[in-house]
Amino acid sequence: MHWIKFAVSAGALALLMWWTDAPSVLARLQDADLTWILLALLSVTAATFAMASRWQIAARAFDIRIAYGLALREYYLAQLINLAVPGGVAGDVTRAVRVRQAGDLKRAAQSVMAERLLGQSALLGLMLLGFAAALVLPGGPMWGGLGWLVLSVLGGCIAAAAVTAKTNTATARFIRTTGNLLRRPALIAHGAVTTLCLIFGFYACARATGVTLPIEAWATLIPLVLTAMLIPLSIGGWGWREGAAAALFPMIGAPASAGVATGITYGLVLFVAALPAAGLLLVQGISFPLPTKGKADTS
Repeated sequence: MHWIKFAVSAGALALLMWWTDAPSVLARLQDADLTWILLALLSVTAATFAMASRWQIAARAFDIRIAYGLALREYYLAQLINLAVPGGVAGDVTRAVRVRQAGDLKRAAQSVMAERLLGQSALLGLMLLGFAAALVLPGGPMWGGLGWLVLSVLGGCIAAAAVTAKTNTATARFIRTTGNLLRRPALIAHGAVTTLCLIFGFYACARATGVTLPIEAWATLIPLVLTAMLIPLSIGGWGWREGAAAALFPMIGAPASAGVATGITYGLVLFVAALPAAGLLLVQGISFPLPTKGKADTS
């Protein structure tokens, strides 16, 4: 199965390079502005620090106490694994196993899933508002049927979650707990910070490759491209991210080749930003003895 995901990413990139004119993509990459790339790297790094803090807070709802330094270390490791291993979830599985307490893997896994869901909810919430405004307000890209499709899918997900939460299943209890977390001011702030950092990181990569995205793209085009990375049939979102950017960039007057170049630059920035985890692996390796239930949070 892993080779299939690798083939999908490699094949999609090769097809996109051919379809959008490889020389144009390579020229944009070669002439990339290093200042904007550095800003993208700093922005993505800031998002990692904020996401680690978000996980620390969310874990408390599942009776798991994690020191911030430990949360940050494990988040870095999980990011590197997610970017390097097909599927994009192996790092989160590792994160859950390494913070299990007293052998309770279930609560550790729930804390990781809740944190990921909180992050996606912030991104999708911004996209919901962005497309709703784009369809009502004049000016900007004419999203038309695509905009209504995005709103329909997002609305359907919200409705399905609301209906499921009213049942008495374990899934319903998890959804209710995560929903309560979504209403906490601290986690709302974390969601805003991480979402804006990731979006600015993509915007900076676009600027680095010669494209200035309009402000409305921050709540529509960019979140849609980032959401494409969630498709599990790839390695680190490669191929899907570039394909979505190539399809959407012409809507703001930029060539598809610029979308591919931006997607490739963003993927490389994400990988470089996760490299500190490699140092942790070299120094400490992968081991599993972590705090047990009842230890205080020392952050």
